[in-house]
Amino acid sequence: MTLTFDSIKAAAERLRGHIERTPMRHSRTLSDITGAEVWVKFENLQFTAAYKERGALNKLLQLNADERKRGVIAASAGNHAQGLAYHGARLGIPVTIVMPKATPFVKVEQTRSHGANVVIEGETYDDASVFAVTLGEERGLVFVHPFNDLDVMAGQGTIALEMFEEAPDLQVLPVPIGGGGLISGVATAAKAIKPDVKIIGLEPSMYPSFSGRMSNRPFKSGGQTIAEGIAVKQVGDLTYAIARPLVEQVLLIEEPEFERAIALYANVEKTIAEGAGAASLAALLAYPELFRGKTCGLILTGGNIDTRLLASVLTRELVRAQRIVSLRFIGDDRPGLLATVSMTIGAHGANIIEVAHNRLALDVPAKGAEFDVMIETRDARHTQEIIAALGAVGYPPRTV
Repeated sequence: MTLTFDSIKAAAERLRGHIERTPMRHSRTLSDITGAEVWVKFENLQFTAAYKERGALNKLLQLNADERKRGVIAASAGNHAQGLAYHGARLGIPVTIVMPKATPFVKVEQTRSHGANVVIEGETYDDASVFAVTLGEERGLVFVHPFNDLDVMAGQGTIALEMFEEAPDLQVLPVPIGGGGLISGVATAAKAIKPDVKIIGLEPSMYPSFSGRMSNRPFKSGGQTIAEGIAVKQVGDLTYAIARPLVEQVLLIEEPEFERAIALYANVEKTIAEGAGAASLAALLAYPELFRGKTCGLILTGGNIDTRLLASVLTRELVRAQRIVSLRFIGDDRPGLLATVSMTIGAHGANIIEVAHNRLALDVPAKGAEFDVMIETRDARHTQEIIAALGAVGYPPRTV
């Protein structure tokens, strides 16, 4: 059993008119920031905001009448679930989804809203998958694997066909790896179209399943990553066998790079990316020397991120850039002190977000107080100007 270019082209014909042909655009700003020539494939603009629709629908369209009547079941942390649920409802096929307990609330609710029967079971995807297989056998349902399935892989590979039609000069494709379905399909299609294109896999550092298997060494997977869509403890056996000969190397991405990439997509491209969806841009930020000067095709794989988490990521990025800073200083506890401090900050163009003071800190004089002032500035340089100005009026602060 293997994946063929012909099966991917057949999937493209099958899917035509049923899914969005998402935009593929050159980003001048991201190119300037990363040093690469950046093209972005906006798969977050699918109806369910993720590329997973492609593989799920390709599988559903090939079921026979009896299988359609009985229905399908899958285990998923979200995007595969939504794609299967949405297109199952369109085609009149009953869908049951088993989701692990840690699945973001927004993905659970969106899956239910598409008409699927959602079962919450298991601490991890792997636990949910075992339960889904057992439940499917009991109820006579067709199990639709989110990645270890040739029809699913073929559907995902259609992304590469569209990418090269829009940007035939692509040299490097950095592709996220969870279970391996996306990279198997994309690499198979890309190498058939352009044999010298480089395929680079990307994994969260907490879940190095593909790279660990490549190194043939013991590895540990686990932990809370913002890229939960690719937080898979074991890459699929079939996907690994297909993708491994086609992959140049696999890079591990740390959490801050995922966050930076999410923030850049929001601030630069004015689009929403979930953690896994931002992985390819995160790779360019984390390993600029590997991509500098190369024409890179980034797949923004999905945009299903909890709004509270998105707000936290964007705020944390302001803190990293020193645009939001908490300054602490010790002063006399007397009238007029805060007026002097606030006037100094305001005169230099910064905004005060909040103020707190502590009279009981033992390292502060009894007649003094410790003040924390959180401010918003233009950038790190502006922050240093504020710090210098406060020092000049007698209240030198330190950042906390």
